[in-house]
Amino acid sequence: MGTYHCVSPSESPSEGPVDIAEESFTIPAGKSGQMMNARPNMFQRYFGLYPLAQRIEDKKRGVGIQRYPIAAWALSAVMLGILIDELVTNQKAQRTPFSFKPVVNPMLGPSSSALIELGARFPPCMKNVTDFPITTAVPCLNNTDNPATQLCSLEDICGFGGFHNEVPDQWFRFITPIFLHAGLIHFLLNMLAQMTVSAQVEREMGTIAFLILYLAAGIFGNVLGGNFSLVGSPSVGASGAIFGTVAVAWVDLFAHWRYTYQPGKKLVFMIIELVIGVAIGFIPYVDNFAHLGGLLMGLLVGMALYPIISPSTRHRTIVIALRLIAVPLAIVLFVVLLRNFYTSDPYAACSWCRYLSCIPSSSNNHCKGTGFASGSI
Repeated sequence: MGTYHCVSPSESPSEGPVDIAEESFTIPAGKSGQMMNARPNMFQRYFGLYPLAQRIEDKKRGVGIQRYPIAAWALSAVMLGILIDELVTNQKAQRTPFSFKPVVNPMLGPSSSALIELGARFPPCMKNVTDFPITTAVPCLNNTDNPATQLCSLEDICGFGGFHNEVPDQWFRFITPIFLHAGLIHFLLNMLAQMTVSAQVEREMGTIAFLILYLAAGIFGNVLGGNFSLVGSPSVGASGAIFGTVAVAWVDLFAHWRYTYQPGKKLVFMIIELVIGVAIGFIPYVDNFAHLGGLLMGLLVGMALYPIISPSTRHRTIVIALRLIAVPLAIVLFVVLLRNFYTSDPYAACSWCRYLSCIPSSSNNHCKGTGFASGSI
């Protein structure tokens, strides 16, 4: 994931002339030195209500809205606790915290049956799926045979008190997967990104805006995945939300290119990290559509909420226009894809899309149909 560099003024790149005269904030005579030395409050830092020269200097030094990424730390702690609960659940069901039968979980985590019961995104638990009816028998949590010898009803595996009037209606599975992980490896990879890139993004934009970004990107990633991923393959992870923060790091890089230390080098590293993230999306229980959806929503929310330095009236006008476009576009995407999830068959519109998040194998029925194979979960 993207790396942020704090540099001293002597290392700062040349930035060319800046039209400070067009900046709306004016410094009272005789107080400029005092204001340049004073640290503005959070409200002033977010809305840029302090001298332009100081804002530029803060950006070069890596000084953000706040000092500590409180939400990133809290989210990581909560996710660690939930991962422990996942492993304990699998331990109780299969007498081992890591699933090796009926199939090996490459992420060193529980079986997919356990992940489904704990809240993974799994469309058959969320709506009626023609190719995966409610009468479908699925492996129980304690099943270790392939093909499965211990079968349970879909309603039992979906848990959370079952369905209302025998109709799958667990809409909250657009949210709960954000806090689950496929296993220890998945968790460590995500936390590495969350405690670096995501944490720095929170410092730059503040906790409230960060949480809006994080949840919007995570939920939209699951909405996009629910539309186009294999309906018989469960998906978990904070990757969509984290990709949203990565998108904001891209917004920051291009919006503040002239104030960034070695921006070209940083861009190369960010491209490499993005490619690695997409490659990880092909691993079982991880969904590339969640990654791509989180990235897209992160770009829109980032354009809407990220504090951007505007050195001129023209630049400020462009930024405001982009913000006014980004907000309704994000809302429209949410509404259209949610409606499509519940009323249409996305496979009919894009039969090849599944291969953006699926490598054909026996465990996913070679990406055909629902992707469900007996014993695979």
